[in-house]
Amino acid sequence: MRFSLPILFVLLFVQAISFAQTIDNKDENLIEKKVETIAENTEEEIDYTMLVDQLTRYLQNPLNLNNASFEELDELSLLSDVQINNLLEHITRNGKLISVYELQSIDGFDLQTIRAITPYVNVSGDIDKPKFGLRDMFKYGKHDIFFRYQQNIEEQEGYAESDSTTSENSRFAGSPARLYMRYRFTYANHMSWGITAEKDQGEEFFKGSQKRGFDFYSGHFFLKNIGHMKALAVGDFQAQFGQGLTFWSGLAFGKTADGTSMKRNATGLKAYAGADENLFLRGVGTTWQFGKFQATGFFSHKNIDGSAILDTTRDEVTSVTSFLTSGLHRTPSELAKRKTLSETIYGGNLSFIQRRLRVGITAVHYVFGSNYQRTDELYNLYEFSGKQNTNVGIDYNYVFRNFNFFGEVSMSANGSVAHTNSLLLSVDPRLTFVAMYRSFPKKYQAVYANAISENSRILNEKATYFGFRAQILKSWNLMGYMDIFKFPWLRYQVNAPSKGYEYLAQLTFSPSKTLEAYFRIRRQMKEINTNDDELTIDYLDEYNTTNYRFNITYKVSPSIQLRSRVEHVTYERGNDGKEKGWLMYQDITYKALKSPVSLSFRYALFDTDTYNARLYAYENDVLYAFSIPAYYYKGSRTYLTLRYKIVRGIDVWLRYAVTFYNNRSIISSGTSEISGSTKSEIKAQIRFSF
Repeated sequence: MRFSLPILFVLLFVQAISFAQTIDNKDENLIEKKVETIAENTEEEIDYTMLVDQLTRYLQNPLNLNNASFEELDELSLLSDVQINNLLEHITRNGKLISVYELQSIDGFDLQTIRAITPYVNVSGDIDKPKFGLRDMFKYGKHDIFFRYQQNIEEQEGYAESDSTTSENSRFAGSPARLYMRYRFTYANHMSWGITAEKDQGEEFFKGSQKRGFDFYSGHFFLKNIGHMKALAVGDFQAQFGQGLTFWSGLAFGKTADGTSMKRNATGLKAYAGADENLFLRGVGTTWQFGKFQATGFFSHKNIDGSAILDTTRDEVTSVTSFLTSGLHRTPSELAKRKTLSETIYGGNLSFIQRRLRVGITAVHYVFGSNYQRTDELYNLYEFSGKQNTNVGIDYNYVFRNFNFFGEVSMSANGSVAHTNSLLLSVDPRLTFVAMYRSFPKKYQAVYANAISENSRILNEKATYFGFRAQILKSWNLMGYMDIFKFPWLRYQVNAPSKGYEYLAQLTFSPSKTLEAYFRIRRQMKEINTNDDELTIDYLDEYNTTNYRFNITYKVSPSIQLRSRVEHVTYERGNDGKEKGWLMYQDITYKALKSPVSLSFRYALFDTDTYNARLYAYENDVLYAFSIPAYYYKGSRTYLTLRYKIVRGIDVWLRYAVTFYNNRSIISSGTSEISGSTKSEIKAQIRFSF
């Protein structure tokens, strides 16, 4: 087993004891809570770096409500358009706010909403927005430098060098260390530039296929809100418009426990500083505003990974059968798929913007260097194929009193039209409803769409969604949603048109700032091919997954927080009987406002009949790293994340996580296989901020 921990992190950590200073931990507490709320229904690890960056920016530079624009308030993603409109009308009629708690006198604002936005906004001090200037930029700008080391301790099959059944074409060429480096400079909300580099586990580093060092590099230069120029992006950036039906690059969140928070908050152009190797554009883009009109244009060109078919006589790629998004380049077979396809995207958006009304037109054209042709399974019949495509869409957002109408209609080059339309109604501060209807024809083709959907791609779906949030008593809140969908055409492992539904209901009790408890039920039904091997013709079976969760969080003191959770799941497929699983854990978090030390500890027990009955739980991690592991089979898991603030501007994180399986002698399979019943991981990170 190859295992090495950089001595630098150990020395800095030991030396830290003599240099501790008092630093406020409030920012990290709030960020972790927000990310967990969004990520708790996500059954995969996603790079939430851009979300953390956005929250950090507003925590460090709170938005002044007395001079904020509709777009700035919308970008917070904490208020509905009805609330924003009511706030702006209140300020216009009555003058500037004196206190944040004056919001209680505005329709649509309750105490819970006010507490949620308070860390990110203010109403006092100099209400003039920061001006862009070189002198102030260098005086008040902020530099952040991160270095991270991460590694699984037990040897995986892909690294085995002797007595291994793994073929040479599947063996990892590099070390098991995962390395991450990031530098970023920011000045208020005006400027950002930086570089991010990452090497995944198993990839080579300064040798072999990676003689340049890291496998992935990303750099950006971004200006915002300078005169009529609303944005200028050079290098890596993201572009997001409307409700994501025509074009949306970057992360977008799906359904959450708050059934009313399913609206996309498009930000137009934004800087990209994440480590995901796919969710970005590479080129140049700019946005200008003149009066009530805002125009955006962008151009991107980069190479992406794909499964290619080669013309051996000319040694060139003739077509690509699939896009690959893992970003892993560890083995000869994975390296053969690296950057096999060129991708050129250009387009823009023209919007008319008023306080109550926004209408936008988006047009995007993309061209691939080789023909894209998915495999010839019948469910792929209407999928995009060829070298180029165009999408044109119109999005709208209109606020009338307590009604908010929003949606988007889009057409692909083949003439297929998709649409999504929604209504949000705020009856009063204690009751909000939302309804959505979406229709994505089987022939609709939009490679870079990311609207609210049950499918992983935006096609072959019709659905009706209802969500609500209600305060039923002073300390009791009820929220949830119901989503009913059908798929008119075939899908992977579904050889006929199918249907399904999903609902979630959550009852929360929060009598004080120190105690919060909730009970949640979530059920999902879909259809899938039967697994009866004796049948010559497949028919569809229903499979149902039902989760019951009880979660309680108690703040023992300003420094210590306890969280306990019990969750049970049942999985049923056809007549196969129920497969069950449960998870329970205890978290202890210590984050004193006047201590350089903070830590998060978890001990979890789990027992599931099969992998189908697995459960997911978000874990606290080092800053800009995210962990949502699956708990399955029988065993226990524990982790400890420790942070030490050495001096002002220098922070060190150490993390150790381990899973013990009671009924496994082999963990995972293929190149990830581990011989034994234990799987553990370490992380070490240091940040310099000045």
